[in-house]
Amino acid sequence: MAIQFNFVSSMLILLLLTISSAKAQEAGGGGGGGGGGGGVIDVVAKFGAKADEKTDLRRPLLDAWKEACASTSPAKIVVPKGIYFLSTATLDGPCKAPIELQVEGTVKAPADPGAFKEPKWIAFNRIENFKLSGAGVFDGQGTTAYKRKGCEKHNFCGSLPINLRFDFLTNAMIQGVTTKDSKQFHVNVLGCKNITFEHFTVLAPGESPNTDGIHIGRSDGVNVLNTEIKTGDDCVSIGDGTKNLVINGVTCGPGHGISIGSLGLFKNEEPVDGVTVKNCTLTNTSNGVRIKSWPGAEPGTCSNIHFEDITVTNVSSPIIIDQKYCPWNKCKINEESKVKLSNISFKNIHGTSALPEAVKIICSATLPCENVELADIEITHNGPTGTAISQCSNVKPKVCGKQNPAACSAPVPANPTPTS
Repeated sequence: MAIQFNFVSSMLILLLLTISSAKAQEAGGGGGGGGGGGGVIDVVAKFGAKADEKTDLRRPLLDAWKEACASTSPAKIVVPKGIYFLSTATLDGPCKAPIELQVEGTVKAPADPGAFKEPKWIAFNRIENFKLSGAGVFDGQGTTAYKRKGCEKHNFCGSLPINLRFDFLTNAMIQGVTTKDSKQFHVNVLGCKNITFEHFTVLAPGESPNTDGIHIGRSDGVNVLNTEIKTGDDCVSIGDGTKNLVINGVTCGPGHGISIGSLGLFKNEEPVDGVTVKNCTLTNTSNGVRIKSWPGAEPGTCSNIHFEDITVTNVSSPIIIDQKYCPWNKCKINEESKVKLSNISFKNIHGTSALPEAVKIICSATLPCENVELADIEITHNGPTGTAISQCSNVKPKVCGKQNPAACSAPVPANPTPTS
């Protein structure tokens, strides 16, 4: 859903991170200690971690991090195979040399949402040249949270913990690991530069609320490559301030698709500029590739967005720009969006739509979309209400190649069907 991470929330997070950094002595951050070291640090062999599902991994992990972070040569921390319990952990930098955390076991969070004082389970903060690797699983044990009163109505559940937070990292690689059943977002990326997710896996039930796979905000140079995401909300959600993002080779479904936004709800949102989504497959999702902004509310910009080589199978809204995004009727629906959209392309998108509205481009009447391109669209729908249709409002797209359905050939209803 990705709408609760607004400017005010970002400032609160910054305050919490400052406090967290001040406690780096406990977390092993700041590169303190005598230096030297390096090599491989096994949390079981050296620090007595126990794979018994009840002994807290927190202290062995923090002690290992403290030693590795203080090393003046590259260091690797290893969590071996086995099943571990981890209450919570924040791993702080800066560190003195490149550092890697290799997780081969399954790490489980407390099942009770009340066990968390902050909306995070495992956080990585202010680290440069970091790698998280292995075949391990971060299990958020979110089943109880999914049933919590209010969550099923998408009441944000903002107090629930995020499985993995990456805050203000530079030059990072997240490779091979799995995040499972987070109580809220699986991954949140904030203020990062040059961070790549590769062969990464997100697993959660389709009915799990507000469990975005990877949420990205105010970051530059993020890559999401060859990744599988199954969840109950957006597979990838892209917030304000995102620049130079590449999403390539992602399989999504179930979920709400790959979404930019929602934008324009909060003051002082930063521009979204330079997003490429390519070679992705979406199956049984409520949306395909999407840009969404709130009517009324606050100004913003979103430009240089390219969706290309996308396969959709039984997707409810395969191609969508929705500048009347208004979940739960919490908006000024009769006003126009103040977010300016420009330089947007949809190329070689093909497959099947679960609903007739295969293409829906609803732009702002006061700030019409500019330089939108539809090229080689082949999306079919077979249902009791007829074949696939294409709807456009406040936009004159450039059209080239095959167009099925015919571009902008259907009228837009006075009250378009809301999207989730």
